[in-house]
Amino acid sequence: MGTDLTFSSRRSPVVCLHGCVASSQQIASLVGLDILKRGGNAADAAVAIAAALAVTEPGSTGPGGDAFCLFYNGKTGEIGGINGSGRSPQAQTLDFMEGRGYTAEAPPSVFDALNVTVPGAPACWCDTVQMFGSHRLSLHEVLSGAVKLAEEGFPVAEVTAHHWEKSVSALRDDGKELSGDLLIDGHAPKCGQIFRNTSLAHVLKALGEHGKPAFYQGRVAQAIVDAVDQNGGVMTLDDLSRHDSEVITPISTDYKGVRLWELPPNCQGLAALMLLNILEHFPQLKAIGHNSADYIHVLVEAVRLALTDAQRYVSDPEHVTVPLETLMSKSYSHQQAQHISMERVMERMEPGQMTGSDTVYFCVIDGHGNACSFVNSIYANFGTGLVPEDCGFPLQNRGAGFSLVLLNMLEFEMNPQRALDAPRVYVQYDHKVDQWKVNLEEGVDQEVAEELERRGHKVNWPVRGHKRSQFGRGQIITVGDWWNQSGTHAGPPSRVLWAGSDPRADGCALGY
Repeated sequence: MGTDLTFSSRRSPVVCLHGCVASSQQIASLVGLDILKRGGNAADAAVAIAAALAVTEPGSTGPGGDAFCLFYNGKTGEIGGINGSGRSPQAQTLDFMEGRGYTAEAPPSVFDALNVTVPGAPACWCDTVQMFGSHRLSLHEVLSGAVKLAEEGFPVAEVTAHHWEKSVSALRDDGKELSGDLLIDGHAPKCGQIFRNTSLAHVLKALGEHGKPAFYQGRVAQAIVDAVDQNGGVMTLDDLSRHDSEVITPISTDYKGVRLWELPPNCQGLAALMLLNILEHFPQLKAIGHNSADYIHVLVEAVRLALTDAQRYVSDPEHVTVPLETLMSKSYSHQQAQHISMERVMERMEPGQMTGSDTVYFCVIDGHGNACSFVNSIYANFGTGLVPEDCGFPLQNRGAGFSLVLLNMLEFEMNPQRALDAPRVYVQYDHKVDQWKVNLEEGVDQEVAEELERRGHKVNWPVRGHKRSQFGRGQIITVGDWWNQSGTHAGPPSRVLWAGSDPRADGCALGY
């Protein structure tokens, strides 16, 4: 099978009336759709998808990581949120880390057990169903689709198989071996090969039957502590049993009549809101053309400003005061926008340590107008690579990318699938060369790349094949053709659901 991962196919947006799901794995999307058809709502389906992705894409997500939920109530119009991120072990103080010889400039390696924080995803799943679910289906029923997948097995998808194999090699290069629970005869599964994970099936089944105590107390909790302890970490049973999700009030900003909602810090969603506030001061974006040199230049500079602030200020609000009101104010974004010159890049701005991550995003809208936006992450691919005994999931390394397809729909009137298909830009700070790098996906014109270099950008073009994964894997569901600003469609607003799924992953959008 080839490794080029060429984008030769074309997909129309999914259009439907009653309910829709979009995720990075086709099988997981089916699991979520089944929950909707059985009477569950968007929150129920989102948790079902999260668990199914833990089975089908264990390198990106799972109960060993964190989760974040936004839920829109179609009846009341209210938006609620759950921050399902875990904390570092209590014993892992700054003095402890410095005593081990680690500093901000020389942190532990990405696979080190000291990067394991308490997994928040299982508690978030339980709380999402409890707080926002339909209550027509039990947690056991919501998780049953994932349990069945893990017990009976599923054929591994192409993109997933590639990154699975790559991660196994990376771990071995670091002197570590992925657990046999996540291998077949010592190897990563190939595309189309049936993979079963009975250990994970047992964990999910217990979670469905007994709730949070089945994960944060007892056998699974002890297995997590043992895995961390045996590899130099300091997590305890008390660290796990003390964990709980945080119910939060989402934050938002208005961009040209559309309100974007995000979770507040310690989450990174603030960066997206600051970015939109800056871009609002460039009303000519549509006129200068999609993926033109001017458009990408403005976008990159705005991303640099937003990410620099995010890295400087986003932290645990229990320990640091985050100046949210100032950072999100329109007056501050106006000041920031003034720093952008159309001719040259801004002077050097150095953010904190920034690395890539493996995260899944998925979304659901049900027939009652409820919507659930969900993120589940173990940070780097397969996290630390540490797998608690007989549990079938890796532990995250969140203790150790930016893509905004919304602009494609708002500014350039693209439908969800076309917005996801369009070539992307990824801005990152490269500490090895001490400068910002602008990665341009194949499909962006060579002349654009050359013009950006003339303006002083460090450009990496074209990014092809499986390296496209750095551009993220978006999923979109919209209600009605709201991105069409021309008013060409007569009559009242439609209740048609339009959806798209990122071609850079193995998934799809499904509706009925």
